[in-house]
Amino acid sequence: MSLQLAEQFEANEQYEEAYREYKKDYEANPDNMGILERLGHLALILDKPDEAATYYHEILKRDVTNPLAYEQLMTIYEDTDAYKYYVYRGNKHSIEGKLDFAIGDFKKALALCSEGAQTAMTRFTLANLYKQAGQDMKAIDEFNLLLEGSDVHEEMFLQLADMYMKDEAYSSAIDTLMRAKQRGFDTAKINEGIAAVYLKSGDPQKAIEFTNDELLQIQCMLEIGQISEAYEKLNNLSDELKQSPRYFTLKAQYFYSSKKFDEALDCINEYNKLAPNSPLTYQMRALVYDEKGDEYNSLLNWGRYNILRKNYDIAINEYLNAVQINDNDIDLLFELAALLEDNKEVDHASEYYVKIVKKDPQNKEALRKLAAYRESIGDYQGQVSYLEKLVEIDGNDLDALKNLGRAYEKTRANSKALELYQHYIEIVKNPADYKIIKEKIEKLQNGGTAEESEGLLDKIMKLFGK
Repeated sequence: MSLQLAEQFEANEQYEEAYREYKKDYEANPDNMGILERLGHLALILDKPDEAATYYHEILKRDVTNPLAYEQLMTIYEDTDAYKYYVYRGNKHSIEGKLDFAIGDFKKALALCSEGAQTAMTRFTLANLYKQAGQDMKAIDEFNLLLEGSDVHEEMFLQLADMYMKDEAYSSAIDTLMRAKQRGFDTAKINEGIAAVYLKSGDPQKAIEFTNDELLQIQCMLEIGQISEAYEKLNNLSDELKQSPRYFTLKAQYFYSSKKFDEALDCINEYNKLAPNSPLTYQMRALVYDEKGDEYNSLLNWGRYNILRKNYDIAINEYLNAVQINDNDIDLLFELAALLEDNKEVDHASEYYVKIVKKDPQNKEALRKLAAYRESIGDYQGQVSYLEKLVEIDGNDLDALKNLGRAYEKTRANSKALELYQHYIEIVKNPADYKIIKEKIEKLQNGGTAEESEGLLDKIMKLFGK
C-alpha cells in the first residue's frame, strides 16, 4: 500500500510526501532498484544532493554498470567536486567501452587528487584502463609509480608481475614480487606467484623453494627429473586433489617422462572430460604422438591446438601436412576446407570438398558447398550438376530444390525450372515460400518455356577455344 501511495503522491507532484513513503518502502525492500531510482530522483527534485548521491551509490553497489546512476552522480558533482565528477564520467565511459575517453577522465581526476589513498585508487584504475586498451607500457609505468607510494596492496604487485610475465620479462616479474615481500606482503599468493614465474622461466628448482602447492611441487619434481619421488607424491594426494584437472595433467606428464605413452593418453582423455576442448589437451596429445612416432596424429593435434590458440595459418599448415599422409578422414577434410574458407582461400577449399565428394558421393554438405562455389565463379552449369546430385539424394530438400530452380533459370532451362518449382509447391509448408515460387511459376508460364542454353562461363570458354 505504501508504494501505491508514494506513486500517487509523486503523480500529484506532492514530492515531500512521496519521498517519505518511498523511504518506508526502501526500509522494507532495500534491494529494490526501482525504489532506489525514485528516491534518488526525488532527492534531486527536493534539492537534497547528498541524499541523492547516497541512493545512486547504493544502486552502483548492486549494479556497477548502471549508466543512469553515473549520469546522475556526474550531475550532482559537476559544479561541486571536480574529482568525483571525472571519476564518475570515467566509469561511465569505461562501461560504454570508450576506453580512450575513460583514460582521459581518470588522468584529469589524478591531477585533482587530494590525498594518498585517493591517488593510489585513481592511479590503479588508470593502470587497468591502459591494460584494457592494450597500452601495456603505459600500464606498467602507472603500476611502477603506484608501487612507489605508501598506499599499496598485494594485488597491485601481482598485476604488475602478470604484465611482465605476458611479455616474458621474467626477471622483472620476480623483482616485482620480491618487492612485495620486502613491503610486508610475505603472503601465500605472493610466494605462489614467485614459484609460478620461476617455473615458467624454466627454473623449477627455484620454483619448488617458494611453493606450498602440492600439485605445483609435483610438477617441479617432474621437471627436474625426480620422477619416482613425484609419482609417490602423486599417489599420496588427497582424494579431493585427485579429482582436479591438474592431477591428470601431472599423471600424463609422469607417464610421458616414463615413456608409457598409452597410459599418458588415457590421463589426457580424463583431463579432457574435466576441461573439455582445452588447448592443453591437444598440445599434450601432440607431444605424446611425437614421441610415439605417429606423425599423422601429431599433426592433427597440433592443428587443433593452434585453432584454439587462433593461430589459423599454422593450423592450416599442420592440416595440409596431415592430409598428405592420410586423406581418408572426411572430418579432417571438412575442417581443413572450412579453415581455408575462413582464410578467404575459397578456390583451395573447393579442392577438398571435391575430395570429400569423391570419397562420399552422398555427402550433402560437400555438394552444397561445391554448388555455392560454382555459382560464386559464374559456372552455373557446374552449379546445376552438383544441385542435381543433391536432389537425386533427397527429392524433398527444399533449399536444394529452390536453388536448382534458380540455377535452371540462369542457364535458361526454363522447362526444367518449371517442373521443379511445381514439385516444390507440392511439398513446401511455409506460405511465404509457397507464394514466392508460385509467382515464379506464373511468370515462367506466361513467358513460355525456353530451350536450354549454355551458361555464361561455357560461352566464354568456347570463345577462347576459337
